[in-house]
Amino acid sequence: MPKPVQSDNGPSLNGQTISGVSTTPALYERSGAAAYGLSAERFAAILDEILRKHIASNPAADAEQHADFCAGLRLEELALARACAEGNERAWHDFISRYRQKLHSMALHITRDSAYAAELADSLFADLYGVNVRAGVRHSKLVFYTGRGSLEGWLRTVMAQEFINRYRKQKRTVSLEEQIEEGVQFAAPANPAGRSNGVSDDASDQRLEAVTDEALSELSAEDRFTLASYYLDGRTLAEIARTLGLHESSVSRRLDRLATGLRKRILAGLRLRGMSHAQASEALEADVRDLQLNLRSRLTQDSAAKTFPGSSRNDPARDTDESAD
Repeated sequence: MPKPVQSDNGPSLNGQTISGVSTTPALYERSGAAAYGLSAERFAAILDEILRKHIASNPAADAEQHADFCAGLRLEELALARACAEGNERAWHDFISRYRQKLHSMALHITRDSAYAAELADSLFADLYGVNVRAGVRHSKLVFYTGRGSLEGWLRTVMAQEFINRYRKQKRTVSLEEQIEEGVQFAAPANPAGRSNGVSDDASDQRLEAVTDEALSELSAEDRFTLASYYLDGRTLAEIARTLGLHESSVSRRLDRLATGLRKRILAGLRLRGMSHAQASEALEADVRDLQLNLRSRLTQDSAAKTFPGSSRNDPARDTDESAD
């Protein structure tokens, strides 16, 4: 049987990692690593590996900051993922019971096709298990999980990237004849006025509306609320922060993350619908007021009607939309 891939770092001595962080019994016990055959020394080495990547490069970080960083990791999920990567059977049993169905649901949400979803999920499951063997060592993608976020969220990101990789590979390998048989249009029509890339206003707008609607629908209710409050209602960062119980800087970072993520999703969606990168980028320059899409309705869907303490703004359009909900 192939050996699982191991970290380059050796086990720590006397519970002390190379980065100077003591793996306390409390952290080790919290992780549940012992149930999966990971010793305290091995788990310390895993933490040290993560510290080297994210913290140790900062000369200003001291041992206390290192300890706080480790305490903030998803230790139980980290132990599960790394034990799976090392081939522990009990860990794999727990992983399958927790995430196999979720992986299929993620794939179905991305592909919208049950057969393709099953194929995508099974392919990722094989990569997670580590069917690729090099020099007698099994390589599992789970070694790249660091516990900084939820394992489910990490799996969702890996699933999306695998879908994109498959799409790009398919685009490179499908022959010209196959694409013609599928009705793909290669010759761009004469450029209409106002369009530099041969995409008509109507076709571009329809695809942009559909992709934008899809991207917004995938956001959580709180993320939609944040976007609507800032971009549609003109609320300040301070107002939104008070409502959500967050710091202003956290709201600002969230808005940046959401804006960047939406742009990437919409660009990818437009590419999947046949646009070139240049065409998709140009379509994103459209004025949202020209879209036949009720952005307020979509952004406020399923989001609780959070109120802003002390707000005296009177927005008739907002009141109408909320009463309609």
